[in-house]
Order: sequence, then C-alpha cells, then structure tokens
Amino acid sequence: MRRSGTNGWISWKNNRLKDLESIPDVRDGLTYTERIILYVLQETQHEVNGRNVPTAMLYGRVVEYVNLTEAELHDYLNRLGVQSD
Repeated sequence: MRRSGTNGWISWKNNRLKDLESIPDVRDGLTYTERIILYVLQETQHEVNGRNVPTAMLYGRVVEYVNLTEAELHDYLNRLGVQSD
C-alpha cells in the first residue's frame, strides 16, 4: 500500500481553507477577506486620526492576514464601495 506524504494533506487542507474563505457569511454577506480588509482599514484609520489611509499602507497591512495581489485588493475595495480621493 502506497501512502501519500504530508505534502498532499497540507495541499488539500490549504485548498479547503481557501474554499471556506470565499463563502459569504450569512450574517452580512461578507467573505473572510472582505471582513479582514474592512477591519484593517478601520484600525489604520484610527491610527492616522481619521484621515484617509493610503492604499499602499492598507495593502501592506492586509497582506499580513491574507494572501492577495494589489489588483485583487483594488477589486475588493471597489466591491466594498471604498472611495478614494
């Protein structure tokens, strides 16, 4: 009997977690990634005394929680209705 190594298990687990992150929450329809972005945006706005948060700063902080590209962040921000000046 041939056994697969732990790499197969880790790969499956990571793919499964990614699938679960993309499912909207029943309470408000936000996905895990959208919720993280809004949370980080709110925390960063508090740090800069309510001023606008530069997208580069937001991206650097969001990437600490979720793996996404700059283009994906812009897509999420557009979908969430975050306005830029």
